[in-house]
Amino acid sequence: MLRKVCLRWQDGSTGSKEVNELTKQIISESVLEEYVSRGINSTVESLYEKSNDGRINMSQDYLGKVKKEMPTIGSWYKRICRKAQENENPDYRFHYSYLVKVMKQYVRELHGQMAYFDGQSTFELLEGVPFINLDISQLEERFARPLAQQILLSWVWEKYVKKNSEDKSKASKKRVLIDEAWMMLPLPEAVDFLNTMARRARKRNVSLAVISQKFQDFYEKPEAQAVLTSSETKLFLAQDKSEIEYLKEVFKLSEGEAGFLITCGRGEGLLRVGGDSAILSIQPTNKEFEFVETNLNKQIEMEKARQQQGQQ
Repeated sequence: MLRKVCLRWQDGSTGSKEVNELTKQIISESVLEEYVSRGINSTVESLYEKSNDGRINMSQDYLGKVKKEMPTIGSWYKRICRKAQENENPDYRFHYSYLVKVMKQYVRELHGQMAYFDGQSTFELLEGVPFINLDISQLEERFARPLAQQILLSWVWEKYVKKNSEDKSKASKKRVLIDEAWMMLPLPEAVDFLNTMARRARKRNVSLAVISQKFQDFYEKPEAQAVLTSSETKLFLAQDKSEIEYLKEVFKLSEGEAGFLITCGRGEGLLRVGGDSAILSIQPTNKEFEFVETNLNKQIEMEKARQQQGQQ
């Protein structure tokens, strides 16, 4: 994970391919050294502390094992600084200098403006909770949000999807919902995640729901189209005339279905399951509206209404 994050930071930051490749090599080597220095390798046992006699310490947390502290951006940055001072290879000098300057803003100890990425993970998967919302909408859009998205996608796959099938007798039905999925399309890693989820999640008793307003972005990226076309169930809500032709082509909509989607009202839609289609009207309850409403003015109105009801 640390390697992915660091590579994402430097990716495309310089115009020279040679600079990027050398920088990636330095990042990969130093990240590996961070894990090796903690005795962490590809085995599960290496993630836990051992007692003096060499056995895994079984005295602490609820699993009976004490987990080692993982490398952080801060510990990695200190290693990069040391390696930069020790470096005698002139070909690497610029790359070390570049990383030391650029990565400073992500280090908590140096009070970097994006230091919230630097630290130990404290979030544990909440078993039995009906809904977990991972909201990154308030992060800075250009860099912080895409980076957080990549971290979360890796977490979702490793901790939520794969973990669900480790013990098949306990595997429960789960669903991953991705809202505003069009925002993921510029990132190759995110598109790979969508394709992986679409192809492999069902084997782990997990389904994928992709929600998006901008279908043209999917149309212009064929590698992402497969995510939508391979889905057995599709729900189309009101569409703009400018995009209806793309939908007709990809989903083989009839003229009647296309005509309905550009004239239907709010809450109306076309549900397609396999080769069957049906027109439906969605009428949420007031409680459901409170949960999904995003209009700030309406949120204020609903909050006032709740306060008034509480005073009665």
